[in-house]
Amino acid sequence: MSKKKKKKKKAMKAAKPKAKKAAKPKAKKAAKPKAKKAAKPKGKKATKLKAKKAAKPKAKKAAKPKANKAAKPKAKKVLTALLPAVEETAELLSSEAVFEGPLFRVLRDLVVEPGGKEATRDIVRPTGSVVILAIDNAKNKRDPWVVVERQYRHAAGRFLWELPAGKLEPGEDALLGAQRELAEETGYRAKKWKPLVEYYASPGFVSESMKVFVAEGLVAGDAHPEDDEQIAFRLVKLSELVELIEKGAILDGKTLSAVLLYARIIAGKRRK
Repeated sequence: MSKKKKKKKKAMKAAKPKAKKAAKPKAKKAAKPKAKKAAKPKGKKATKLKAKKAAKPKAKKAAKPKANKAAKPKAKKVLTALLPAVEETAELLSSEAVFEGPLFRVLRDLVVEPGGKEATRDIVRPTGSVVILAIDNAKNKRDPWVVVERQYRHAAGRFLWELPAGKLEPGEDALLGAQRELAEETGYRAKKWKPLVEYYASPGFVSESMKVFVAEGLVAGDAHPEDDEQIAFRLVKLSELVELIEKGAILDGKTLSAVLLYARIIAGKRRK
């Protein structure tokens, strides 16, 4: 073959484009967009969490009204509710003395009580009583010494530890009677006196109230009890007296009420 023919063949090869390879585009790779990755925007988990939080209102806290505080009425309103606008008393139709003694008398009363009910009531009417909470707080005001007595009580059938107390003379002032009783039974006199509480020991059939006084600044002296009184007394710390009450060793009502109330008052002053 001549040189001219060889050159012609090469030219023809060069003129032929590579149709097959050019006609095959990379369709598969181009057709596969990265859909999954593109569909997952960054922060998907964060947006889901935010959506959940946004969808969940704080219902529990909002739904819990402060029922306990709202349910507690104010103390002033409670006290007002306990006090009636007008005190009602019974209408006395008749009264008969069925017993007369040196300490008290018993009356049989026919009455119409508030509400319209007619009833017969036997009432014990003493001349009045006083109770003395004698305190020695010279060394310790938070836990002072208290004067207590031990004497036999026939009605109870036993010896009882109790605060000094006694009956008033007819028409006697309560404070003067308390001062007299403390001196007679224990020999003590006090520089400072103040009322603590007044209560009815047994209002079902006993008419009298008992007035309790606190006596402070004690000065010792000689006791002069009555002929029928055999009294032994001693001083006990307030805290020990409260412990005896809690253990059931003190059974006298006036001592229970007066000592526990005074101990509460002292504890309240301690907290302030």
